[in-house]
Amino acid sequence: MSEALLYSFRRCPYAMRARLALRYSGVPVQIIEVSLKAKPAEMLALSPKGTVPVLSVDGQVIDESLAIMQWALAQNDPDDWLLQGDARVLELIAENDSTFKYHLNRYKYAERYPEQPMEHYRAEGAVFLQKLEDLLAGTDYLLADHLSLADVALAPFVRQFAHVDREWFAGAPYQRLAVWLQRFLDSPLFLTVMAKA
Repeated sequence: MSEALLYSFRRCPYAMRARLALRYSGVPVQIIEVSLKAKPAEMLALSPKGTVPVLSVDGQVIDESLAIMQWALAQNDPDDWLLQGDARVLELIAENDSTFKYHLNRYKYAERYPEQPMEHYRAEGAVFLQKLEDLLAGTDYLLADHLSLADVALAPFVRQFAHVDREWFAGAPYQRLAVWLQRFLDSPLFLTVMAKA
């Protein structure tokens, strides 16, 4: 395998989770930090839609974050992040990427969506937070007793939601989720992929 190229943007949650899976799997990859205001022509030639992440490896282009994660884990998954194909993993990620992301965007950028107050969008998103809180009853991770693809795919989005109003999140009734998120944020894996070059 030739060295992979990943076009990324450090703070993008989709790019974050792609970098996390690539790092975990040990795939050698050159990360190219992209300015979203001046996207490189090389990246646009590979993926005209112009969103990160974009992975280029051995003539193959993968421009969806979950597909990049799955590709990385197909190369090497030493700790069974895929949970031996447990269907709940992809179901939870699908709910995150559709319903929760929809409400997160409106909560984070409430001024762009004046149809409802920010608190409305937060309450809609919090339905998913409660689901995650319930999943963490009796276990440190969402679907297993160890980190899985579900945890890593969701954590960058929960982080974003929590950071919209940190004071609210700190006082919200999602204490297990807060511990889960902090453990993720303090992990060597996350700290490594978030380090500025």
